[in-house]
Amino acid sequence: MANKVYKDAKSALDGVVSDGMMVMCGGFGLVGIPDKLIRAMRDTGVQNLTCVSNNAGIDGAGLGLLLEAGQVKKMISSYVGENKTFAKLYLEGKLEIEFNPQGTLAERCRAGGAGIPAFYTKTGVGTEVAKGKETKVFDGQEYVMERGLVGDLALVKAWKGDTSGNLIYRKAARNFNPMMATAARICVAEVEELVPVGQLDPDLIHTPGIFVNRILCGAPYDKQIEQRTIRKA
Repeated sequence: MANKVYKDAKSALDGVVSDGMMVMCGGFGLVGIPDKLIRAMRDTGVQNLTCVSNNAGIDGAGLGLLLEAGQVKKMISSYVGENKTFAKLYLEGKLEIEFNPQGTLAERCRAGGAGIPAFYTKTGVGTEVAKGKETKVFDGQEYVMERGLVGDLALVKAWKGDTSGNLIYRKAARNFNPMMATAARICVAEVEELVPVGQLDPDLIHTPGIFVNRILCGAPYDKQIEQRTIRKA
């Protein structure tokens, strides 16, 4: 079996990054984002990326780093309201955007990973989301067809992983990461803890190692919070 373990994010991206790629990026806000891989991606200088991600990061963090560096030509996203750089680039005509309802985006990624080229959903019918898309009536209800998404590269973050690439996500990080991991031709994962094969309970594994091509331990992490809210004493 080929060695999947790499010493750091830079080496894990060697030979798999190129201009014009579609990159699937896990995470929800700043939770569960592949922070080290995103930074390494920025440092490669790769250009004209299409990024598929629920969020577009924030200014100075997450995918916001790639946006600030001018490396992203298109975002396929659901919620982008925390990023001023994103808004500026879009309003200046320097960034394309394909908005998706959140559940639709998740299902597009899941469908791509499952080999399903398209599916029908009621979400978005009669709105801008359905513009130019095929619709069909089932049981008297109108549905809009959405295409599955398959990327060139998936960047995901997990809590624990083993040297075969089996992954376990923790709490809110188990959002878009499992779908993204299956929906690209190459998947690179960063984990907080990397253990030998056999130390993970098979019943707890969320992403089987067959989907993961490369893995690295990115610890330690400085976990940022988008909007810190505390209860008054």
